[in-house]
Amino acid sequence: MRSDLRRLLDAAQNAAREASWLGLRRRSTSASYYMARDRAFDQAISGADDGAMVEVLFNGEFAYAATPDLTPDGIARAAASALACAKAAAGRGVHRFDQSVRPPTRSRYETPRSRKSPVAPDGVFSFLLDACGALKHSDEVIQTTALVEVGRYDYEIVSTNGADIEQSLFYMGTSLQAVARRGDVVQLRTANGPRGLTRQGGWELFDIDALLADAGRVGAEAVELLGAETCPSDRRTLVLTPDQMMLQIHESIGHPLELDRILGDERNYAGSSFVKLADFGSFQYGSKLMNISFDPTIAGELASYGADEIGNLAIKQLLIKDGVLVRGLGSLESQARSGVAGVANQRATSWNRPPMDRMANLNLEPGETSLEAMIASIEKGVLMRTNRSWSIDDYRNKFQFGCEYGTLIENGKLTKTVRDPNYRGISSTFWRNLSAVGNQETFAAFGTPNCGKGEPNQVMFVGHASPVCAFSDVEVFGGGK
Repeated sequence: MRSDLRRLLDAAQNAAREASWLGLRRRSTSASYYMARDRAFDQAISGADDGAMVEVLFNGEFAYAATPDLTPDGIARAAASALACAKAAAGRGVHRFDQSVRPPTRSRYETPRSRKSPVAPDGVFSFLLDACGALKHSDEVIQTTALVEVGRYDYEIVSTNGADIEQSLFYMGTSLQAVARRGDVVQLRTANGPRGLTRQGGWELFDIDALLADAGRVGAEAVELLGAETCPSDRRTLVLTPDQMMLQIHESIGHPLELDRILGDERNYAGSSFVKLADFGSFQYGSKLMNISFDPTIAGELASYGADEIGNLAIKQLLIKDGVLVRGLGSLESQARSGVAGVANQRATSWNRPPMDRMANLNLEPGETSLEAMIASIEKGVLMRTNRSWSIDDYRNKFQFGCEYGTLIENGKLTKTVRDPNYRGISSTFWRNLSAVGNQETFAAFGTPNCGKGEPNQVMFVGHASPVCAFSDVEVFGGGK
């Protein structure tokens, strides 16, 4: 396929000879989605997509044109259109770029998989029906849902300055959900949140025994919540498990550190940030226990890759070290504009979207505290699991999150289950109150397959890994039925 892409690059170059640089990115995707509800077939969807984006640099301006027509004539038309757009924009941009933001990278990457042969659809549906049965813990469970999604996306990049990149990324996600009711009390319980258990890998991720055991736990906990007291409303130590830390990291660290957002590019749609360019290198974002890494090199986490979609090689880098903000989530373009150090995170959702600053695997590094020691050190607290709702302002500063399942901590022990647990805070204040970070044994990775940003919208896969963490003096409250 590389030879075909080189031939198409030649066609593009012939149609846009005035461009000082030209790149071609081909992206293909395929995905299947299987779902059962209440032990009955609900839906099966499969789809595929393929196309290419031509990018040109002319007089300091980048411009793009995309096409599903992968013939030399189709690519040539796209290149001519991109060049016309670049000429129209010349002299009107916010920054004058050069080829330094498009490195001549040569790279190959494929998701590690130990089981490449797929399970037939009837085998998947047999599991989904069994999962619904396991979720049906009692007659008080009024709805059960189980789904499996599996897919891959491939992209190739070539450019006139020598870039040559091939990547194939494979993923699988599972979701298990039970809704229970007793009188006017209704409770939802999921396995790690809706689509939270989405990871890169092969069919080894389809561990039927483990998933069925998890479904049984989820159904039992949904019924347990029906008889639980509402979460108390006061200030206390908050302990969060990794499936809730996923959203906490995503919303109050990931989005605020995107350099294009800080520069104002997203203000009209996705919002801005409380972080300023002058904060990098000095701002005390959190306590000294806080170390946040950008790491697309972790095999199995949802947003792992070898290079981003402009050819910047992916390496692990700390964004926050000992609580101090040191680096942003900014691509080579945003780094050139801002003067702030960034990472390899210019990514696109499809062949018909230009790549932009996105999170990838954004993780909180493990500490040294065991879960037992963490709980034993807390006199008055609450442990919360699994996100249920979230709200955060346009500056990613003030937030309020709700969880599915809570457990009170009293005098160093986990005591009774509480329902409808919620908490709120201000991002930097909250992270400065990080009082304990769990060890490697408490560390787990989850994925967010539906992070939206950009106009027109781009939905991306993002990975987040974290240990269990404790935060002191947090406002918690109950609510709803």
